Amino acid sequence: MLTVAYLANQFPSAVEPYVIEEIGELRRRGVRVIAGSVRKPLGDQASAITCEPDVTLQPLTTMILLRAMRLCMQRWRAIAPLLTRVLFRGREGPFKRLKALAHTWLGGCYTVLLQGRGVDHIHVHHGYFGSWIAMVAARLLDVRFSVTLHGSDLLLHGTYLDVKLESCSLCLTVSEYNRRYILQRYPTVDAEKVAVTRLGVDAPESVVARVKTKDNPFTLLAVGRLHAVKDHAFLVRACAQLRDRSVYFECSIAGEGPERRNLETLIRKYELEKHVSLLGYVARDDMNALYDHADVVVLTSRSEGIPLVLMEAMARGKIVLAPAITGIPELVIAGKTGFLYEPGSAAEFVDRLDFIRSLTIRSPMIPSRMRARSDLEHRSRVLSEARQLDWIQHAARVQVHNNFNRGRNLESFGDVFLDRIAPQTESLSHEDFVLQQI
Repeated sequence: MLTVAYLANQFPSAVEPYVIEEIGELRRRGVRVIAGSVRKPLGDQASAITCEPDVTLQPLTTMILLRAMRLCMQRWRAIAPLLTRVLFRGREGPFKRLKALAHTWLGGCYTVLLQGRGVDHIHVHHGYFGSWIAMVAARLLDVRFSVTLHGSDLLLHGTYLDVKLESCSLCLTVSEYNRRYILQRYPTVDAEKVAVTRLGVDAPESVVARVKTKDNPFTLLAVGRLHAVKDHAFLVRACAQLRDRSVYFECSIAGEGPERRNLETLIRKYELEKHVSLLGYVARDDMNALYDHADVVVLTSRSEGIPLVLMEAMARGKIVLAPAITGIPELVIAGKTGFLYEPGSAAEFVDRLDFIRSLTIRSPMIPSRMRARSDLEHRSRVLSEARQLDWIQHAARVQVHNNFNRGRNLESFGDVFLDRIAPQTESLSHEDFVLQQI
């Protein structure tokens, strides 16, 4: 039986359901998966998730640390190229180099925890420090490893990605944009080992059509961790501009994180307490009501892969507005499956919101008897705008069903993953190529 050690920085995590889903898909195919987490999972997000890690790296015991140190010294030749890269090559600063040395030690600890479990391959999700740990463990165990890259782990925090990409046997990524970025930024990487496996969501059988009038507030919804890269501050400032345009609106932000206090301060500064609400962490089962109530789902991130929140909104027939960055245009086709805006342009963002608001307000009464040419033109324009909105909502659902379907994309992940790593686990009498021919 093929045994894969699957490592995530924090597992399980409610905001990363794809990790659980990929582990489940491999197990469904008969693969023995050892689920691992570098950090202890958070209680509030993991309590509702039945899946638990088989191996948790932190916190560590003194015995494991000592065994890891001895193992690294015994197998120093296996990790010597990594240590050479950290100590003598590259442009990283002293702090990042020290962290890499510490993560090398953690890689030894992970190896100790995996010893005797018959691991054939190590896969790590995200290119953060967990990928260095997995790479070190793979070398110490003399197996190969693979990595999945998303957005910020590749585009913003790609520390030591050169050596990680050179060392891995397979790199999976979530968008064509990411694949092009990898091959352009790291031209020595073998293009054959970089493959796109998209994420996906389940589309509900039916959607709630919200009837809108001028008396209802225009309702915005943002979903995501309160982190600087998500740039919810941009959204708060845009809400101030909407208020200044005398737009009647509500904005809800679902998520928790280190930026909460800064956002609360910003909301008070712009006197938006009656318009903007920070909902905190919202369980996945409770998200449906928020999606149903929203007129538009917005994303203001500075860096992303292809966010699940956009897929989930579009699967429910919701209008989405997102920055035209990275792989997002592969999902949100401007004016057809949603709306895009120029990254960082608050004016364009607010203009797009105002335009979407005009589409969501259905005329409560269109007179049946219209004689004047201007009346007929007005009726035609209203109907045309209503049809445009309907077509975008329909096209959004079709886009998710055809290209970002959870079940279909999970099968694709399983096919690609096993096709690429299965030949590496075949038993050979000799690893030396010449001896193999003899």
